[in-house]
Amino acid sequence: MTIDPHALGKVAVLFGGSSAEREISLLSGNGVLGALRSRGVDAHAFDPAERDLAELKREGFVRCFIALHGRHGEDGTVQGALELLGIPYTGSGVMASSVAMDKVMTKRIWQADGLPTPKYVRLAADQQGRDQVCAVPDVLGLPLIVKPPREGSSIGVTKVVDGSQMQDAITLSAKYDADVLCEEFIDGEEVTCAVIGQGLHAVALPVVRIAAPEGAYDYQNKYFTDDVKYHCPSGLPAAEELVIQQITLAAYRTLDCRGWGRADVMIRASDRKPFLLEMNTSPGMTSHSLVPMSARAAGIGYEDLCLRVLASAALDSSRGAPRP
Repeated sequence: MTIDPHALGKVAVLFGGSSAEREISLLSGNGVLGALRSRGVDAHAFDPAERDLAELKREGFVRCFIALHGRHGEDGTVQGALELLGIPYTGSGVMASSVAMDKVMTKRIWQADGLPTPKYVRLAADQQGRDQVCAVPDVLGLPLIVKPPREGSSIGVTKVVDGSQMQDAITLSAKYDADVLCEEFIDGEEVTCAVIGQGLHAVALPVVRIAAPEGAYDYQNKYFTDDVKYHCPSGLPAAEELVIQQITLAAYRTLDCRGWGRADVMIRASDRKPFLLEMNTSPGMTSHSLVPMSARAAGIGYEDLCLRVLASAALDSSRGAPRP
């Protein structure tokens, strides 16, 4: 794929933002900014937490690379603002971004399409009384996972191994989201699979297998230590990797994602069945991030990956629009 950097015009790399994942977004955005500039793109930093998005139009930006993570960046809000401004942006559109940000809504759609995802219980703000909380392990078994349904980067996540831990886990999760997602724990290997493209033209990249110390693939280990080991090629049997790529593509398409994304998947040790955990529509691009690692295994360097994603920038409003 040959891309003329100069034809991409003046580009804003959106990063930072106001979510709990701001720190990671700053790392991702600076990486993307440097990569695009190294390829000759007229790219500029833009932090929506410090500047009004209307300045994008006034300053002549013609496309945006979204390197924001979490709320107000990955949840359809920035995408909606860019739709109104008429500035094409990277990644999924308003609806897909909004749905994928909400793990409960994502699960409902996947379940409706017959895609495998762990069993769950959603506890709304008025459903977090003692009796309701204590009843969750009876439904899901132990251990189980408690997490905010609209956060990422393992923020606010607890692995509950004893029922006495439930209330503390709910309290921690509720600091980040009024609703709480309790999820069946899948004992096995964690992998991730990236996708580039849209619809029938979307392509799954090589699977990355994650080996975290004592299974603790948490915020600190994800971004700030070298204790986690990543294997790409994954070392999985070829047939198993193909199944993961196939369900990831199905999960991506059924949410109507575009541009790029990354699904997190657990492989149950007892029968090697894969289970979809979530879809990331604005994946990390730090030195520890997994999409660049997967792309590299497919022969796509970091700079070329950034350029390719940028070239895919689009507007929802231009899809299926009637011809004049």
